[in-house]
Amino acid sequence: MSVSSATQPMIYNPPKDFAKQAHVPSLEAYETEWRRSINDPEGYWGEVAAESHFFKKWDRVLEWNPPMAKWFAGGQTNVCYNCLDFQIEKGLGDHPAIIWEGEPAAADGTPKQQVTLSYRQLHARVCRFANALKKLGIKKNDRVTIYLPMVPELTIAMLACARIGAPHSVIFGGFSAQAIADRLTDADSHHIITSDGGWRRGSVVPLKSNVDEACKLVDKVSKVIVLKHCNNDVHWDAGRDIWWSDAIDGMSEDCAAEKLDAEHMLFLLYTSGSTGKPKGILHTTAGYMVYTRHSAKQVFDYKPDDVYWCTADIGWITGHSYIVYGPLQNGVTSVMYEGAPNFPDWERFWQICERYGVTKFYTAPTAIRAFMKQGAELPKKHDLSSLKLLGTVGEPINPAAWAWYNEHIGGNRCPIIDTWWQTETGGVMITPLPGATPTKPGSATRPFFGIDAAVVDHSGTPVEPNESGLLVIRKPWPGMLRGVYGDEARYRKQYWSEIEGCYFTGDSARCDEDGYFWIIGRVDDVIKVSGHRLGTAEIESALVSHPKVAEAAVIGFPDEMTGEAIAAFVTVKSGVNVSEDLKQELRQHVSRTLGAIAKPKDVRFTDGLPKTRSGKIMRRLLRELATTGSVKGDITTLEDLTTIAKLNGEAS
Repeated sequence: MSVSSATQPMIYNPPKDFAKQAHVPSLEAYETEWRRSINDPEGYWGEVAAESHFFKKWDRVLEWNPPMAKWFAGGQTNVCYNCLDFQIEKGLGDHPAIIWEGEPAAADGTPKQQVTLSYRQLHARVCRFANALKKLGIKKNDRVTIYLPMVPELTIAMLACARIGAPHSVIFGGFSAQAIADRLTDADSHHIITSDGGWRRGSVVPLKSNVDEACKLVDKVSKVIVLKHCNNDVHWDAGRDIWWSDAIDGMSEDCAAEKLDAEHMLFLLYTSGSTGKPKGILHTTAGYMVYTRHSAKQVFDYKPDDVYWCTADIGWITGHSYIVYGPLQNGVTSVMYEGAPNFPDWERFWQICERYGVTKFYTAPTAIRAFMKQGAELPKKHDLSSLKLLGTVGEPINPAAWAWYNEHIGGNRCPIIDTWWQTETGGVMITPLPGATPTKPGSATRPFFGIDAAVVDHSGTPVEPNESGLLVIRKPWPGMLRGVYGDEARYRKQYWSEIEGCYFTGDSARCDEDGYFWIIGRVDDVIKVSGHRLGTAEIESALVSHPKVAEAAVIGFPDEMTGEAIAAFVTVKSGVNVSEDLKQELRQHVSRTLGAIAKPKDVRFTDGLPKTRSGKIMRRLLRELATTGSVKGDITTLEDLTTIAKLNGEAS
């Protein structure tokens, strides 16, 4: 560890023992490989793709007609084959592929539900279900909607769809009936795979009921396959509904994988858009397959004996890429957990890490801050010595949370990878490589191989070091989205029209003198106070650096004097008393840290912040509260509805 100067952030070098055995063992090795990937992308990605299985080799690595890309054009492959058959051919048939733990637990935290599936067992279950899908009339190119809890059958359903060439559209289990209906309509999907329910903090989420309501809103669903998981009562439509167990009854464990064109649609994943209409982000087969395998291997530095746990929900892109497709293509063991991190108590994550000997752990900064609030005594009760690498995803991690994570979870011995990427990018884009990259807490550091990232002004000119600007990617990469489903104009306008010739991420960032990227936040998460552009992430980081603060969210609201003013919603650590004095103390702390222009005009204390189940803070609800005094907008994706109830009460 070293410090460049009193004003610059701490720099943490990769642990020497880790670097010795890493796939990329030094910064020099990274820089050599990265330059090669940028200067000869077709040669580089051709070499990488050769490590995957193709039924027919491609004719050309890349056909690029901006903004339309074809990767490995003319090739034929199958992602499911690469995840399962190819691993079994390598001798990994008896190696654990998935270790799953359900939420229900005894008082001492002992799980009531556990499943371990080897690659061979997973292959057999996928083939049985793939055959069941075909028997139900589902064929190549049919879009299949999946609305399941975090159970092994979710992975099985995705892989079965990929095996037969039926693109899947996974809908996060927290979405409402209307959200399901919107996605069914947009994807023109006629088949749904769901469950009677899913567990969340000891209660059953009525998934089948939500599907029933969605089916009333759209007249297109011909078949609903229902997994029996929670044994809750469900409505039954005998002509439409079929139990999963009945569907697979008598099905063969042998199902040949379809030989799919490289650009065959693998999945749609819907993400929110500024217009209110969900966008169906379209990912295709070969490019996404190659990129997720390679990025997962390099970023997480997978080794054969790794037990890897990504705590995300598969309903989001993180789960697609780094629970299902990335880990399985690398033959590692992937942990899945169904429930909440604090059920039955805040020790659950550390119990799981200890129970299965987790070696690589990937979670969200939001979760880390929640653990910080509970104190360091809880993880200390558990043996976390198996951990070798820690990662973060979803939003920038503030330095205080980084330091806590490093000390209390990693024992000051594990490299931390702070990854930046998007649903649209398919995989990690900016990240440390754990054996190579010196890290600066708060920075996602350097671009991954093949990624030509830059911070530019509105004319596309790179800005000076440490100046904020627009984050763009200047060259195509294999994992990139291939479009917005059914809306080419939206794809062109949203992603390729802002900066000519570049993919516009929608994020603002700065790049320091060492070429390290610091993500400021979404362009629409920039507050303009008296003409000064301030990133919400920077202000939130300043607040959380105060020793009494566990978590903070910052939004802008209209102000007659300054155009916009800053409102901060703050959760304090356990045992801290809130007061007017503390409000002023926090305002001054931000002023000292970032400057007077960043001082919040309003500080509100709250027991919790409104978040989705993936851990994203719903700042639009806080903005609505700050501007109107109450929240009346859509809150169907909230993790805890009582949070808004409390905030509304506090504001009234």
